[in-house]
Amino acid sequence: GGGSSGYSYYTIEATAGTGGSISPSGNVSVREGRDQTFTITPDKGYAVANVKIDGKSIGAVKSYTFENVSRTHTIEVIFMKANGNPQTGVFVDVATGSYYDDAVDWAVENGITQGTDDTHFSPDGICTRAQAVTFLWRAAGSPKPETRTMPFTDVLVGSYYYDAVLWAVENGITKGTSDTTFSPNMTCSRAQIVTFLWRSEKSPAAGTANPFADVKSTAYYAGAVLWAVREDITKGTTSTTFSPDADCTRAQIVTFLWRCKK
Repeated sequence: GGGSSGYSYYTIEATAGTGGSISPSGNVSVREGRDQTFTITPDKGYAVANVKIDGKSIGAVKSYTFENVSRTHTIEVIFMKANGNPQTGVFVDVATGSYYDDAVDWAVENGITQGTDDTHFSPDGICTRAQAVTFLWRAAGSPKPETRTMPFTDVLVGSYYYDAVLWAVENGITKGTSDTTFSPNMTCSRAQIVTFLWRSEKSPAAGTANPFADVKSTAYYAGAVLWAVREDITKGTTSTTFSPDADCTRAQIVTFLWRCKK
């Protein structure tokens, strides 16, 4: 602020990523109490993906007006390819600075998952067992399974997760929910995903310190949980609970994967 004429002025910093422009741009000086409008123009072949005001998403708007300006502000525009290919950072429901922000960027950049649509990742959405093994398989580079013999009657030829399930069985990552079923549409629990991850890393020994009252030493996932804590893949839901049976969300699974693979 400040000014020799007795008026205070505030700066609004306006930036735009590749794929378009914002006008005016740069550091825009606005007199206190005045309004300032910014116009957003995508380049040919691009669309507005997200606009952030002071770091918070407001969605894909074409213009924005700061009314009755009384402090400094920032406006940031993110564009995406108009054909809907997600560019990293375009999801309006992934808040900058959230625990899963970097993990989502990594997962999209590495082809492990896209959003649920062009501008949403649905971080709190549940993750099925089929999705979980597919994410793991893609993180491993989508290796071709050596066998084509599918033990599970509920995994259909041609399904997006067919090769992922074959690979997971081959590598001892999952045994299914019975000898003949995989239950692809069942929600993946927190216990199941850390166990999948642990087995994909060849079930390393994990020590004996167990901070969680809800993880019994005899549980099939006990070693996996201890390993995940030691490797900083998860800290649990509180300092004394892991919540093994709780649903694993999309945000949690990409974060677990990212921490495991980085």
